[in-house]
Amino acid sequence: MADFIPIFGNIGWTLAAFVVALSVIVAIHEYGHYIVGRWSGIHAEVFSLGFGPVIWSRMDKHGTRWQIAALPLGGYVKFLGDANAASAGGTKGGRNTMLGAPLWARSATVFAGPLANFIFSAVVFAIFGMIYGIVSYPMTVRSVPDLPAPYVVEIQEGDQILAIEGMEISRGEDLSDVLDALPLEPALDYTIRRNGTEMVVLGPYPETTAVQSVSFDKPAAPAGVKEGDVVTAINGQPVFAFDQMIQIVNASGGGDLILDIWRAGETLQIAITPEMSDVTRSDGTFETRYIMGINGGIVLDAETEFPGLWTAIENGVWQVWYLIKLSLSAMWYMIVGDISTCNLSSPVGIAQASGAMASAGLEEFIGFIGVISTAVGMLNLFPIPVLDGGHLVFHAYEAVARKPPSDKVLRVMYTIGLTLILSLMVFALTNELFLC
Repeated sequence: MADFIPIFGNIGWTLAAFVVALSVIVAIHEYGHYIVGRWSGIHAEVFSLGFGPVIWSRMDKHGTRWQIAALPLGGYVKFLGDANAASAGGTKGGRNTMLGAPLWARSATVFAGPLANFIFSAVVFAIFGMIYGIVSYPMTVRSVPDLPAPYVVEIQEGDQILAIEGMEISRGEDLSDVLDALPLEPALDYTIRRNGTEMVVLGPYPETTAVQSVSFDKPAAPAGVKEGDVVTAINGQPVFAFDQMIQIVNASGGGDLILDIWRAGETLQIAITPEMSDVTRSDGTFETRYIMGINGGIVLDAETEFPGLWTAIENGVWQVWYLIKLSLSAMWYMIVGDISTCNLSSPVGIAQASGAMASAGLEEFIGFIGVISTAVGMLNLFPIPVLDGGHLVFHAYEAVARKPPSDKVLRVMYTIGLTLILSLMVFALTNELFLC
């Protein structure tokens, strides 16, 4: 645990970032419940952001009390007739109560919370695409990378890249296939169009050893590696491709590594001890290997185009779906034991990540909230009592049996569900503080 505490940095900043991120996600989730419930004729008595003593409230024209409570660790919507904030049981009254409303209205209201999280994430990703753009094809070089020897860079700003080693690139899918097939050489033949004339020039292996980002919670960050650094050698072995770095680090068995770093014309050495981690492959599966926490990518900075609204929305929805699939895949791999349960984050880990992303900048923080919003929506759909997915399972039972489960069954199931969730949180927290 002593090694874990310094990672927090400024505890006040970390907690503030966590509260902001959690409040946004909870507000979106609960508003989904509220607005669909209102549209379907179910009256909301209270919309609360936080728990405990109320520090601010007001009544709106629909008869709903909006409030902010002292403990900003969640929130709830209490519908008319609910026994509690979790909508667990209550009194069956008229059409405008949660238990008295038609089954379709109750189910839609329950499902609307996770759906609101997904919609919010898709909107965030779509807006990012519209603001920052997506790579246009043919790829046009926006800026020429500054790289040391042995890289050879004859590419110029404004060149259109048509092919690498004779393999054509006309869309993103082509680029992915080409990267998989390229020979591992420091200099490759690039077919380009320059001022209307096609020619072949030399350029670097696309996925160089240039550092594009550093994971805040991995060994490279505290060791002093920075974005923009170029790794030229590891333990004296020259490297020019990111795949070479992966192979050397994984073969180290966790032993100490000395990195030769080129930084803006200067050279220095940094010592790093890699750690074992589960890493996502390009096909969405996972592998366990040693890592330093250095992230690479395609070094060529390409021009972007700004998609229209519909294309941006499609891209946002696709990213949400990809995150859901990746998360479910990771959970399955943890269940069967193929990857470590250290990948399971507790609220403490999420708070830590919130502080790091907020420190990285507003763009990173908003993107992080978008990612976590998807995770919250997905987790809430799990068929566990007290979660939205558990409510939907009870609704499905009611649709088939023509009657809801008995109060006794509901009480037992809610107790089991709450125990399961609390146990999972304790397990994740114990892992994070003492084992991982």
